[in-house]
Amino acid sequence: MNFLEVLQLSYRSVRTNIGRTVITCCIIGFGIMALVGILTAVDGLKSYLSKSFSSMGAGTFKIRNRSLGFNLDADNDEGMKVFRNISYLEATEFKDKFNDRYLTSVQYIGTQGATTKFGNKKTNPNILVVGSDENYINNESYTLQQGRNFTPSELKLGTNVAMIGSAVAKKLFGDSYTPEDRVIRIDDVKFKVVGVLGEKGSSFITTDNMVLIPITKARQLYTYANPSYVISIKGNDPENMQPVEEAATLLFRSIRKLHPGEPINFDLLKSDSISGMFLEKMQYATMAGFIIGIITLIGAAIGLMNIMLVSVTERTREIGTLKAIGADNKSIRLQFLLEAIVICQIGGALGIILGIAAGNAVSLSIGGAFIVPWMWMLVGISFCLAVGLISGIYPAIKASKLDPIEALRYE
Repeated sequence: MNFLEVLQLSYRSVRTNIGRTVITCCIIGFGIMALVGILTAVDGLKSYLSKSFSSMGAGTFKIRNRSLGFNLDADNDEGMKVFRNISYLEATEFKDKFNDRYLTSVQYIGTQGATTKFGNKKTNPNILVVGSDENYINNESYTLQQGRNFTPSELKLGTNVAMIGSAVAKKLFGDSYTPEDRVIRIDDVKFKVVGVLGEKGSSFITTDNMVLIPITKARQLYTYANPSYVISIKGNDPENMQPVEEAATLLFRSIRKLHPGEPINFDLLKSDSISGMFLEKMQYATMAGFIIGIITLIGAAIGLMNIMLVSVTERTREIGTLKAIGADNKSIRLQFLLEAIVICQIGGALGIILGIAAGNAVSLSIGGAFIVPWMWMLVGISFCLAVGLISGIYPAIKASKLDPIEALRYE
């Protein structure tokens, strides 16, 4: 018997024993679904984290008075560091000296619970009001969907003008609007809308549910005892930010009158360092998903081997007949081995489809992108081939060693 004849015989046997084939395919499919599904979900989470932190602005970092409020290292229990507040004079002095080389923006969080109104429509009291300057939208990677940026005179005088996020515009004006020169109320204070920010999507760093007003106006409306300002700097070359960070650190040390060797009393928040920290830890999730998938496939391999052994017993007379008409041991081994491989590949295809669906369901639910995990699909197919070989080799050898006379007499 040549290879093609053996393959056809294996395929007919798979179709004939449809019940056993379905059960075995489901076992294999579950294992592959666990492997591909978990790893696809992990890749989706990685995509979401990268998108979230990159939306902070390519080649942009911030000077703040506090570090991040979390730490991913279990061995490092050092919590959030809080330094002396950054004053308005310090922030504006830094901008005056640094803005001629790199775009610099001074930002002030007025409130995170404002309500905006237009006519009889109003938003929930969860609007972020940010006081900033002409460089904010550039440094934070926003675009202007409609309207214009603040003018120098509006920033200097603290005019009641505002740029609103796309979510606020849709809530107040509907899907079709031209909001320029429309007057809205922010916590009962009238502001003329001069621009609408392009949709960016909510993330850890940015939001469309916000209103931008001149920083001088924000300081008048939202007065706090000892406010702290945030400085945003955008480098000219996103791939080479270290010189910019070093220059900014040196200048702000000088502004804060820190002596040489004295530790800095401010924090540099960089989007790439945050995302890198998360993605590094996500490697453990990938490893865990891989191990879970392997364990599941080991169980599937054992189940397939048992089913193939049962198949050998059920088809003893068939094996005897094949040997009687001239099939050699090699052909019998190859037939059962190919059966195991075909069943595994069918189950693997089912598992890959279900795994992609399950993994992307998780990814999309958390805001990640739809992912076609080509690498994990190839890994799944390879594992199916390996499982088929491992599970089928012993039953195939057992079938090939059956004595044809005893096999024909088997009841």
